[in-house]
Amino acid sequence: MNTYVKKPWGSYQIIEEGSNYLVKNITVKPGGQLSLQSHNNRSEHWVVVSGEAEVIIDDKKIILLSNESIYIPKKSKHRLMNNGNKNLVIIEVWHGENLSEKDIERYEDIYGRL
Repeated sequence: MNTYVKKPWGSYQIIEEGSNYLVKNITVKPGGQLSLQSHNNRSEHWVVVSGEAEVIIDDKKIILLSNESIYIPKKSKHRLMNNGNKNLVIIEVWHGENLSEKDIERYEDIYGRL
């Protein structure tokens, strides 16, 4: 497994995949942010391993530190940002019946991927 993918905001590595779950190790570079997005077929659970995460879920902004976590329900608009000066590392768990990278609706993206 251990698929490694570079992104404009950092990178991710797929750690494990099952019939209704997928586990990733995500690294977000300082100043990096994922698009404001939602998913129709999966929920996500994020655990901060190192760094400080700024998370937007719908209209709420939450700061997470190492060993803190958050649940992202299906269909909620969300974003992960690293406003710190060192890498942000999180473990992300997807859960759902249809797990695909294509299950993404982008609303805003600083890298022009709308």
